[in-house]
Amino acid sequence: MAVGILLITHEGVGSALLAVATRLLRTLPLKAEALDVPFDGDPDALLPMASAALRRVDGGHGVLVLTDLYGATPSNVAAKVARLGTPVRRVSALSLPMLLRVMNYAELELDELPAVASAGARNGVILDDA
Repeated sequence: MAVGILLITHEGVGSALLAVATRLLRTLPLKAEALDVPFDGDPDALLPMASAALRRVDGGHGVLVLTDLYGATPSNVAAKVARLGTPVRRVSALSLPMLLRVMNYAELELDELPAVASAGARNGVILDDA
């Protein structure tokens, strides 16, 4: 059993990042799904969809929820779904380096993955003066 990964993002972001990660890694080592939130989405109305997605990726060891922008609607949906009983950890500022790093540390427990995710995001920023 492993931690599940749920991307809750603005529409188009999460599904695109999952598609690229799948193309690069061929097979994702963790069960993952994206919930793309419409720009006019209501967090309360989206909660049943988020809850269903959470259940689909949860393999019994909790779910790491990655959002694109803290405080925006997807982040608010993530906060609501985190209170439903399943062990959840949340990290915002989702990027491809963050997602790939999490996938490369698939053996880690839920409590360890937020630090791995944030390190992936930080280490993915390179100032190239060329």
